[in-house]
Amino acid sequence: MAKTVHLLSDSTGETVSRIGSAALSLFEERVEKRLHIFLRSPAEIDAAIDEIRAAPGPVIVTMVDEALRRRVLDAAAEIGVPATPVLQPVIAMLEAEFGAPARPRMGGQYVVDDLYYRRVDAIDYAMAMDDGALSQRLSRADVILSGVSRTSKTPTCIYLAVRGVKAANVPLIPGVEPPEALFEAAAKGVPVVGLTASPTRLAQIRSHRLEVIGHDRGAEYAMLDQVRREVAEARLLFERIGAPVIDVTRRSIEETAAEIMAMLRAAGRA
Repeated sequence: MAKTVHLLSDSTGETVSRIGSAALSLFEERVEKRLHIFLRSPAEIDAAIDEIRAAPGPVIVTMVDEALRRRVLDAAAEIGVPATPVLQPVIAMLEAEFGAPARPRMGGQYVVDDLYYRRVDAIDYAMAMDDGALSQRLSRADVILSGVSRTSKTPTCIYLAVRGVKAANVPLIPGVEPPEALFEAAAKGVPVVGLTASPTRLAQIRSHRLEVIGHDRGAEYAMLDQVRREVAEARLLFERIGAPVIDVTRRSIEETAAEIMAMLRAAGRA
């Protein structure tokens, strides 16, 4: 049977979800994660406690209100399950270092400031630039991602956009020259990063995509020889313009984006 882990937050739950997922990834047990978010009143806390009582399991808490947090911890102790307020050790360390108490603010990390508006602008840019649209805007990009079909360009662009990076997507299409704007942007110093993957893996992904949309599995788009030619031609292009290449075959979107961010930081562009 799957074990149950409860994740409690007084905000969106993104922080506790990431902490919980990172920790649980180190274990092989089957786990059902139950996320309880926007817990900002005793009644909401009690409803979450009732769920914990119905399906007992460890509790991970990111809540800034001390009274509400204590309500959860006391209930967990009464039910007989472990509970950990994961932010408190870090907050206590920083209070000691800064010589000042923390100021509890629910959802305090979500501030509508200049960085927030840069993120919104970056997301708008990524959506407008998806699949090479509006190529004349490439020179405004913080980074250009290019590659053959199904190399995760779009989700990586959007992931970067959420972090305030304007990422443009330039697909490489067989038999079609890349837009001249790509070379112009590269000449102006806009970083270009090539995304590639194993031809065998790409052919599998494309075949699955064709099945989903109801096309013939044997279509040239998914034929291994065709995919190999596309990947080889793409690598020649990347070499021609001096673009670093990331192989996404065994990388998650997050890992790919992290490497791109590291490249941008090294170049002083992030």
